[in-house]
Amino acid sequence: METMDNSLHPSSALAEKLALGNLPASACYQCKKCSCGCPLTFAMDLLPHQVILLSLLGQEEKVLTSNTIWVCSACETCTTRCPNGIDIAGVLDWLKEEALKRGIDVPQPEVAIFHRYFLESIKAGGGRVAEATLVRRYTLFKMRRKFDFKELQQNMKLGWRLFKRGRLRLLGSHKPKQQEEIQELLQQIRS
Repeated sequence: METMDNSLHPSSALAEKLALGNLPASACYQCKKCSCGCPLTFAMDLLPHQVILLSLLGQEEKVLTSNTIWVCSACETCTTRCPNGIDIAGVLDWLKEEALKRGIDVPQPEVAIFHRYFLESIKAGGGRVAEATLVRRYTLFKMRRKFDFKELQQNMKLGWRLFKRGRLRLLGSHKPKQQEEIQELLQQIRS
């Protein structure tokens, strides 16, 4: 005789929170285009379409403790491929912020620190990332945890190559044209 799994208790609470944050995931009909296009599914425990489905079913703990939300690089391939225009990358970012807000242990603390430094850099730069500051802060964080001279040397070589090609600015770049809109968005970002 089979026993029934009682671990699934659907709830619309998470879906309602997402809708309030202008991330209405309820339009998802599980076509899986987001998962098929994602370049990082090999490292995820849940595929993007599964995160959306579990969010709609109210499986907050499963979604907020997954490593998928931290593996996502926010390349927005999933969002671009969605036929219903769901901002899937935005949902994953929101879930990251929610996990941090709730004090949930992050599977890869380095990713959470980089995420925090990245958002702080955007705030400080008025909507632009100050790459040199971001890289410096993150490198110092990693060095405090475990000093690896070889990794530091490799990162410095990479930084020099990026700088020579104009891909790494030592000073901040010009301010974006839509300053008011960006300031409103930045105020919504949680510290």
